[in-house]
Amino acid sequence: MTRLCKQSDARVLGLPGRRALEMISGAQGATGITLRLVEIPVPQPGDAPRTRHHHSDCEECIFVLSGRGTTHADSGAYDLRPGDSLLISPGDRHATHNTGDETLRLLCFFPVAEIASRTEEPMTIQKNRIRE
Repeated sequence: MTRLCKQSDARVLGLPGRRALEMISGAQGATGITLRLVEIPVPQPGDAPRTRHHHSDCEECIFVLSGRGTTHADSGAYDLRPGDSLLISPGDRHATHNTGDETLRLLCFFPVAEIASRTEEPMTIQKNRIRE
């Protein structure tokens, strides 16, 4: 069944160093995909650097909506600009950092309906919803 998922209904994830909204996943009835909108702010003095995480048995595809950044992965460093896509292999430890002067906005796709159990990084799902 086709379904419209609104940003205002997205789950807000408590992920370190970024604002992550889970737009589509098994919680919304998906059987084979997770889609997240991720916003990484401009780093401020005193901010702790983001640590790398990985996804044990699936790829991640990142599409850059706006801003500039660098993904540091076990396999190398990748500069990101609007319109770029990055395919991250299963198990490749990585973290994306904002290197620009505006919020870095990303769409992150996973080929599974539930990514949390496949990710090595603390996660907390907040029960409140966001407003557009």
